[in-house]
Amino acid sequence: MYYYPRLRDLREDHDLSQAAIGKLSGTTQQQYYKYGKGIQEIPAHHLITLADFYHVTVDYLLGRKG
Repeated sequence: MYYYPRLRDLREDHDLSQAAIGKLSGTTQQQYYKYGKGIQEIPAHHLITLADFYHVTVDYLLGRKG
């Protein structure tokens, strides 16, 4: 199982819905939900898109750096 602890926090800090972030990253709300819950691994190109959008590193999204 893959878990992305910061996806929800960043999304909520920016007052965005799962549907809005799904659209931004080129996927659906349902798929984004699966990523956030660790049901499915998020593809690298989605991680890069989200990191660019939030102005953070991919390592930060993955929980590797504080």
